[in-house]
Order: sequence, then C-alpha cells, then structure tokens
Amino acid sequence: MKTSRDVVSVDARPAARSVFNVYKIREDFPILRQKIHGKPLVYLDNAATTQKPEKVIEALHRFYSQYNSNVHRGVHSLSEQATEAYEDARSKVQRFIHACHVHEIVFVRSTTEAINLVAQSYGRKYVKSGDEIIISAMEHHSNIVPWQMLCEEKGAVLRVVPINDQGELLLEEYEKLFNPRTRLVSVAHVSNALGTVLPVRTIIDMAHRRNVPVLIDGAQSVPHLKVDVQQLDCEFYAFSGHKLFGPTGVGILYGKSALLENMPPYQGGGDMISSVTFEKTIYNVLPFKFEAGTPNIAGAIGLGMAIDYLDEVGLGNVAVYEQELLCYATEVLSTIPRLRIIGTAREKVGVLSFVIEGAHPHDVGTVLDQEGIAIRTGHHCAQPVMDRFAVPATARASVALYNTREEVDALARAIHKAIELFC
Repeated sequence: MKTSRDVVSVDARPAARSVFNVYKIREDFPILRQKIHGKPLVYLDNAATTQKPEKVIEALHRFYSQYNSNVHRGVHSLSEQATEAYEDARSKVQRFIHACHVHEIVFVRSTTEAINLVAQSYGRKYVKSGDEIIISAMEHHSNIVPWQMLCEEKGAVLRVVPINDQGELLLEEYEKLFNPRTRLVSVAHVSNALGTVLPVRTIIDMAHRRNVPVLIDGAQSVPHLKVDVQQLDCEFYAFSGHKLFGPTGVGILYGKSALLENMPPYQGGGDMISSVTFEKTIYNVLPFKFEAGTPNIAGAIGLGMAIDYLDEVGLGNVAVYEQELLCYATEVLSTIPRLRIIGTAREKVGVLSFVIEGAHPHDVGTVLDQEGIAIRTGHHCAQPVMDRFAVPATARASVALYNTREEVDALARAIHKAIELFC
C-alpha cells in the first residue's frame, strides 16, 4: 500500500501555485550569474551534481582559513573547534533524516562508498553461497556492481525486479523473487535515469515480512523529498552531499545501530581503532569504527551548512515548487516533434530523460551547451535501464530549487535548434 511518504505525483496540480521566490533563491548561488558561450547559464544537470549556495562556500573558506585542523586527535584549540564543527554536522544529518541515534550516521565519501561499505562488511559476514540479493532493473551502477562483486566472491545470486514501459517497478514480480535464501534487498528511492519514485515503504514492508533487511540508495531523493528513516524503517540509507547542495567527496551511510554494531570494519587505520598491539586491535565505537583515516572534515562541515540552508528554505516548499516545474517541463517537452520522453511513471521527481529521433544525445548536448544550457547525455551509469528501453543513451535534464520556467523555455528553444540541425 502506497503512502504519502512513497510518492510525489507528476500529475499533481496544486490548487494554487506554491509561494516560492525562485529568483531570490538564485541570488544565493554565485555560479548561476555567469555566461557560457555568451549566453546565461541554464544549469539542468542537477542529478549529476547540484550547485552550492554562498553559505556552503563560505563555510568551506572559513574552515580552511580559520580553524583547519584534524579532528578527534588534538587537544589544541583548532582541533577542538574542528572536531566540534565536524560532529555538529553529524547531528544535523541525524535530524535531517530523523535517525534515532547520532552514532547511526557514518561519514563516507559518497553513496557509492556507502553501498560498498555495506556490501563488503554486512555482505561478507552474512551472505553465503547460494544466497540471493534483490535489486531493481533501474539501479545506478553503484547499486549493481558492489553486489555483483559480492555474489561472485560468495557464490551468491543477484535477482532483478523488472520494470514496465513507463519505468515503474513491478511489485508483483518483486514479491515473487523472495525465497528462504533471500538475504538483502537494495533499491533506489528515486531513479537517476528516469526520475521514478519507487514505493520504498511498500518495498521495505514486503521484505520485512520475510525478515529481509533493506538498503535504500537515496542519492536522488534527499534533494527533493523529505526522508524519515524511522518511518521508512529501512536498515540502511545512503546518500551523497554533492547532490544536496553540499561539497563533493562526502556522503552518508545511515544504519540501524544493532546491525552496525555487528558488522566488521570496512577499512583499517586511523580513528577506527581504540587500541592496537601486534597481537590484537580493538575497534572503536560507532560510528568511528567505519571512519578510517582522516575524514573529509571540510566536506562534512559544508554538508551540515547545506542542510541548514535547506532547513531555512523549507524542503516542503522546494518539493512543491519543483513538482510544478517538472509538470511544466513535461508539458513543454511533450509538444516537441520527434522528441520522446523515456520514463513516464506517474510518480516522478526531478528528471526528464528524452531522445530525439534522428539525433544522438551527445550531439543534442553539444548544441545545447552552445546555447549555455548544461544537461547530461549518455547512459547515466545506468546501462541496464538504457537496454530496457532499447536506446544507447538519453539526454537528461534535471531540475533543482533554483531552476525556472524561463529556463525550461530556453531548453525547449535549444532542442528545436538541435532538431533543425540534425533532423
């Protein structure tokens, strides 16, 4: 059964347009003021990485210019200040996703590293020969390859939930994949290639009826949807800072305490130890057991500031505005001859992938760049999705809180120019 936590409908039409001053928001992002090839920058590659508000940039500058130091290891003032800011960022993440405990928040480099951590730690301990792991047909490579590597090492089997022609998960087929050897489910919250919002609460409930834990790849969801890991009741949730208006090179793994306590460390050295002798190492407590070496201190602090920024703007306001913008962009692009949208699920956020008959996506992207418009072209690290829709690649426009209807119109004009050139 789907709930309001699962979906945001692309067909939703609010009674009145949201009160959201996008032009004021745009003033917070200095990169948007520039021109590309003499044209105002229209940045529509947000599913790859988002731009950073001035507050995040200033937080990074302040760290490096005023209190740059390593964390947890020094008694001097700079180290204590850096440690306080670093751990304060962890607390902000806990509140942002409503985790039960701050020690359930593990800093990693990215969603990719978070998934690899679970595969190499939880997976190596609990997955045996003949066991099975379930993923979906719309996963990013980062939620495919780590499980393939684990299955190859352990002699386990990877099972894949199919999707329909609209890019929606087939829940009845998902249910058929469970058996006594199922050990883990790992699926995206939002597809990076299609924008589909998966019914993750339903997916989790179905797995839990069989006592199977679930990892959710939240890389594409946290910038658009309010996430409450306690309500979802997932065992693991992973996301990246750079898609959440924060710095690159920092990400989050949320894990339930009981599972993290029983998982072995992923890497060794640095702050993940309590004591070391040549005979034995005693590992540190959570979450430090999984944070080997010097972390991305500035990145964590910047991520904390990005969360502060979103709290000020209001993620609920952002979600309503972005949904209106996605609806508008869908309507505009649907009227363009020879253009076909790939991924037409009823529940979508953020992403419009499309192909143009007679034009390769890379060529389309090149023309758009000359018009100052940044989109993504290619397989989007989701080659099985491209295979499912029998296309080699797509052009992908992805929106964020600072995009406007005028930018959608500019995108449409540039697409018409590309069609004139190539078709």
